[in-house]
Amino acid sequence: MGSNYKRILLKISGEVLAGEQGKGINFDVAQEICAVVKQCSEMGVEIGLVVGGGNFWRGRSSGEMDRTRADQMGMLATCINALALCDTLEQMGVKAVVQTAISMPQVAEPFAKRTAVKHLENGEVVIFGAGTGCPFFSTDTTAALRAAEIEADVIFKATNVDGVYDKDPNQFSDAVKYDELTHSEVLAKGLKVMDSTAASLCRDNGIDILVFNLSDPQNIVKALQGEKIGTVVRS
Repeated sequence: MGSNYKRILLKISGEVLAGEQGKGINFDVAQEICAVVKQCSEMGVEIGLVVGGGNFWRGRSSGEMDRTRADQMGMLATCINALALCDTLEQMGVKAVVQTAISMPQVAEPFAKRTAVKHLENGEVVIFGAGTGCPFFSTDTTAALRAAEIEADVIFKATNVDGVYDKDPNQFSDAVKYDELTHSEVLAKGLKVMDSTAASLCRDNGIDILVFNLSDPQNIVKALQGEKIGTVVRS
């Protein structure tokens, strides 16, 4: 079965890569995710991937540390995850490349839209590391920015819940799940889809977001094939 999308931006959190151990990289989890990414690539879908770094470092919880320096540490953490995913994909026979927003030519390519798009058109998975390269911006904002730059059809945001709720379903048993929202509703209601900077960027550029649960990585394939999972945020 084919895909409803030609080019996607997949956003996964660093915490997902940690698995049950809670920190670092659980390569069993990485292999599960990459196996599905391979399956999607074999369907002809072009895939850009943004990964967080919370399994190593969360700048916002760094206490008294200078915020700029704390965020820079977080950017480097995302690069560790990006390299790990790249290696896992390559071991599975998938062509992949890491591009970083901070120049580190001995480690990865510098981000450039033109070369990123060429890689995608050649069937390579492009993993974007180091966030936006600037402090005070999250990897959600990175996902929105890179999706706009590579002209992705949609952002797939893989999380630990099965969509967007009116309140935290882990704390409130009466939380109500939304099947579909607009970007303006997300911002007006203060819903936790992405931070407000990322949500505004998606709204202003007309980028749809699909929020779904990654506990079953096959949900990525189901979403590509048009199955109704998670919550869709439309422009």
